[in-house]
Order: sequence, then C-alpha cells, then structure tokens
Amino acid sequence: MNKKLSCVLLIDDDEPTNYYNSLIIEETGCANHVQVEQSGVKALEYLVNSEDCPGTSNGSPYPDLIFLDINMPAMNGWEFLDKYKAIKKEHDKTVLVMLTTSLFSEDVLKAKEIPEISGFESKPLTHEVIDKIIKKFFADSPCINNEAKQKISLQFP
Repeated sequence: MNKKLSCVLLIDDDEPTNYYNSLIIEETGCANHVQVEQSGVKALEYLVNSEDCPGTSNGSPYPDLIFLDINMPAMNGWEFLDKYKAIKKEHDKTVLVMLTTSLFSEDVLKAKEIPEISGFESKPLTHEVIDKIIKKFFADSPCINNEAKQKISLQFP
C-alpha cells in the first residue's frame, strides 16, 4: 500500500473485541489512525467533531472505513445508522461494514436494504477480511498499489 487510509473507526461496546480488532488493523498497516468508540453515541460525537466537518478543527481524522456492531446497549447499530444518515455529508465516501456476531438472517436482509452499508461480516475481524475490503472499496484510490487493484467481491452472505 502506497498510502494508508486516514482513519478506521471501530464501533463496538465490547472492549476485548475492540482491542483485538485494533491489533488486526494495526498489523495490516492499512490505516494511519484507528479510532475506537464503545457506543453509537460516542461514535456520532466523534464523527460530528472530526476535522473534515465544517467549523471544527480538533484534529481528529474523519474515517475512511467504519466497522459497526449491531448489538450494543443504549444505541444499537441500527439506531446509530438512523442518526448517521442525518449527519452524513453528501461528499462522504466512508465505507461502512457491519461487523457482528449476529446470526439472524433478518439482520443480513435489513443491511442489504440500507445504502450506507457496504458489507456485512462476521466477527472476528481478520487480515483476510481487511484485505478484501481494501481491494474492493479502495482499489481505485491512489493510496493502493497496483498489486492490490485486483477486484474481489465483498458481498452479503
């Protein structure tokens, strides 16, 4: 990879899962920054206050990639998505992938109907999943080298 993603945002209430996922992302070397938020509310605050939002300058990078869990207390992944749609900028090209332990086929079907969701993956996050996402969604970006420009299909199960 010639240039790393600016930021990957992990949204999950489980601290050990966040720790593990952060390690996997750091090992791949695909991002300059990994931001972890343990609730949908905190993640929305982070997004609203990131440096790419007009009128802010706190230096927090806006994510290129978001991994979102479904089952969280207070605000679940679906509720987060409702709020995210309201704050999402028109030029926002952030890739959002559901990363969950949910085995409900209804969740997969629901995710397919939401245009903001680019993919649906089962936990745990792996190097292979990250590689697949990078190749599919960031292959046309100048930050990805020619070797990574192979097209790989990231589809819903």
